[in-house]
Amino acid sequence: MGRKKKEYQDIRITDIGDKGQAIGRDGDGVVYFVPDAVPGDVVDVLVLRKKSSYRKGIVTRYKSYSEERTKPKCTHFGQCGGCKWQHLDYQSQIKYKEKKVLDVFRRLGHIEIKEQRPIIPCAKIFYYRNKLEYSFSTRRWVSQEELDTQEEVDFGQAVGFYKAGHFDKIVPITKCHLQDDLSNQIRNYIDQEARKFDWTYYNIREHHGLLRNLIVRNSRLGEWMVIVVFGENVEEKISEVMAAVHQRFPQLDSLQYVINEKMNDSIHDQVVLAYNGKNHIIEQLGEIKYKIGPKSFFQTNTQQAKVLYDQIVELAQLKGDEIVYDLYTGLGSIALYIAKGCCKVIGIEEIPEAIMDAKENMDLNKIENAFFEVGDVKDQFNTDIIKKYGRPDVIIVDPPRPGLHADVVNTILKAQPEKIIYVSCNPSTQARDINLMQEDYTAEIIQPVDMFPHTHHIENIALLKKK
Repeated sequence: MGRKKKEYQDIRITDIGDKGQAIGRDGDGVVYFVPDAVPGDVVDVLVLRKKSSYRKGIVTRYKSYSEERTKPKCTHFGQCGGCKWQHLDYQSQIKYKEKKVLDVFRRLGHIEIKEQRPIIPCAKIFYYRNKLEYSFSTRRWVSQEELDTQEEVDFGQAVGFYKAGHFDKIVPITKCHLQDDLSNQIRNYIDQEARKFDWTYYNIREHHGLLRNLIVRNSRLGEWMVIVVFGENVEEKISEVMAAVHQRFPQLDSLQYVINEKMNDSIHDQVVLAYNGKNHIIEQLGEIKYKIGPKSFFQTNTQQAKVLYDQIVELAQLKGDEIVYDLYTGLGSIALYIAKGCCKVIGIEEIPEAIMDAKENMDLNKIENAFFEVGDVKDQFNTDIIKKYGRPDVIIVDPPRPGLHADVVNTILKAQPEKIIYVSCNPSTQARDINLMQEDYTAEIIQPVDMFPHTHHIENIALLKKK
C-alpha cells in the first residue's frame, strides 16, 4: 500500500525555476517546485515527490494571491499548455527571464560578465507567431471541472493542441491569440466541415483517420501558407477537404498537403504536394527577403527576429573585411542578414533542405559573398573547411537546445576567432559551453531578448572576445 501524500501549508512562492515551474519555501527553508503558481502567491501544496533537498507537488489551495498576477486573455488558459505564464504580468515575465539568464551564467557557468544588458521585451505580446501547428484527434481532453458537473460528457473528436503530458488527447481550441485571426478561421472552418461531411480525425493510438495535422504559416508581408496533413491516402476525401479550403479561403498564397501514414507527425521526410498557389511564401527582415517553404525553419516571431539579428549586427561590429562563420545556419537567415557587412560568410547546417533554402535565398537577394555547406557541424566544421574558406575572424553559433558538441568547442578554440557570438534558446547549455572557453575568451556582453511572451523560453546573445 502506497504512503499517503502529505499536504504542506503556507508555502510562499518566491521565484520561477526550470521549465517555468514556481519555486517556494516553507518556514524551514525547504524548497518546493509547483506548477501554475506565481511569485508572491501563498499556497498549500500536496507533495507528490519528496527528496532531502526539495519537494515537488501541486497547489491544493491559494491562501493569498500575488500582486504580479493578471487576468489571462485566453479562455483556454490552464488547459492548453502553450502559454503557461499568461496569468503573470508581462513586466514580471521579463524580469524573471532576465534573472534566469544571470542566475545560470553565475551559478552554472561561473562566468564573469563585463556588461549585462537589460532584456529586450517583445513589443507585441499577442499574435506574434508566424507558424502554428494544430492536431486532429478522435479524443479530446476533458477537464475535471467538466467531469464533476455529472452531465453527459462528450469525449469525441477535437482539433487544437495536445494537452501537456498527454500524447493522445487534444484541447479543443476555438480562439488562439498567438497568430493572426485568419489562422483561427481556417482551423474552425475545417472542424465545422469535418463534422458535416464525416471527415474522420486521426487516432494516434491505432494510427488511422483522415485529418491528422494542420500547419499555418504567415509573413509580415501578408502572405499565407496552409499545409493539411492527412493520415490516410483516400483520394476522394482529400480532394473534398482541399477543394473546400481553397473555395473558402481563396486569398491563401500557398495551399499544400501531405499524406503521412508513418508513426510520427514529422513531415520533414515526407513529400509535400502543391494544391494551389506557390510552394512558398515570402518574409522580409530589413532589406533581406526569405523564401519560406513548408519544411523551412525560421524564427517563429518575425518582428522580434529582426530585433535579435540587429543585436547580432551591433555586437559583431563588422568593418567589411572579416571572414564570418555561421554555424547551425538553418536556411541562412543570420548569414544572409549580415552578409553585406563582411568579406564573406560561410554557413554550415546538417539539414540538406535548409541549405537548399539558403542558396535560393542567396540568389533571391543577389548575395554573392555567402557560401553554404551541408553536414553535421561537429563533422563539417573542421580544419579542411577553414583551409577552404580561410580562418574566421568572427564565429556565430546558434545551436539547438542541447548546445555545442565538445568537438565544435574544440574546433572553435583551435580556430581562435577574434569574436564569438553565441545565440541560444537555452541559457543553461550556453553558460556551460562558454565556461569551456573562458581560458581563451572573455564574456564581454550578454543580451537577453524575449521572443516568446507568456512562456518561460528566452533567447540570449553572448559576445565573447579573445583575450
